[in-house]
Amino acid sequence: MLTTLKTSYTDTRAADLAWALGRDPLPALAVLDLELAGAKLQLRLLGASHQVLLEEESRSCSETVACMPGSSTPLPLGVSKRVGEWEYEFAARVETLTQGSFAGRAQELLALVADHPHGLAGTFPGSPHAFTAMLAQRHEGQVRWRTWHAYPQEGQLVVTRTRIGARMPASL
Repeated sequence: MLTTLKTSYTDTRAADLAWALGRDPLPALAVLDLELAGAKLQLRLLGASHQVLLEEESRSCSETVACMPGSSTPLPLGVSKRVGEWEYEFAARVETLTQGSFAGRAQELLALVADHPHGLAGTFPGSPHAFTAMLAQRHEGQVRWRTWHAYPQEGQLVVTRTRIGARMPASL
C-alpha cells in the first residue's frame, strides 16, 4: 500500500533516528494490519519513522525506530536479544548515494512495496523521494520485516532488518 502522508517532512536527519523495544503505540500517519500465520502484525508509519507491533498467542513485542526526544539509544548497527520466549534480531545500516542513484533506488523501493500485500509505504508532500517503507513476511516460524527511511537532502537511506520468533536450532 502506498500513501501520501499528510504531514510536513520533519524527521530530516538519518543521524537523529533512535531505536527502542517495548514502547507503547505512538500516533501513526498510516497503518497496515496483517495476519501472518497466526501472528498479528501492525506496520505503523510515524512520519520518517516506523513502529511495528507484533502479537502472537499471549506474547507481544513493539519495535520503534524514530526521532524520540530524550532517547539515549541511538540507532544500533545490530541487536540480538531475548524478548520473552522469542529471539529478536535487529540490524541497521545507512547507505549514502549520489543524487541520481538515490532517485533510482527510491523509485525501485517504492515500486517493490507499493503493490506488495504485506507492504506499506508513505511519501511526503513536496519531495517524491522522501519516504518511509516497510515490508513484512513470515518465514520458517519467524516474523521478519524490513524498513527503508529516505533522507534525500542528505542522500542517505536508512535500511533496517528485523527477525523475531522461536529460537532457531543451531545448524551443523
